[in-house]
Amino acid sequence: MKGHLNGEFGTISIDPNVIAQYAGSTAVECFGIVGMAAVSMKDGLVKLLKGSSLTRGIHVSIDEDNEITIDFHCIVSYGVSISTVADNLIENVKYKVESFTGLKIKKINMYVEGVRVID
Repeated sequence: MKGHLNGEFGTISIDPNVIAQYAGSTAVECFGIVGMAAVSMKDGLVKLLKGSSLTRGIHVSIDEDNEITIDFHCIVSYGVSISTVADNLIENVKYKVESFTGLKIKKINMYVEGVRVID
């Protein structure tokens, strides 16, 4: 379902993929996040996603009340506090996505799929 904003001159529809791309680029800027992860159900393998494929590690849904739920499948840096990284990601993504879209964030879920050592 697309997000809708009613304005003075008409309606604006926002596709969930646009929100996913923006949220993904915001998330990888956060301290402790290495990148998004794609989980292969067939193999059970986790693969680090780069650049344009960031949205494969993010699922965005918009409910009938026009509220957004975002699921992040992340790979975090080794040695960082996962709860601190999660709090930072949630706070930054919530602020930036709400400012960008004008829609309210209902929930942000973060699934840590792996840990990587950063050189």
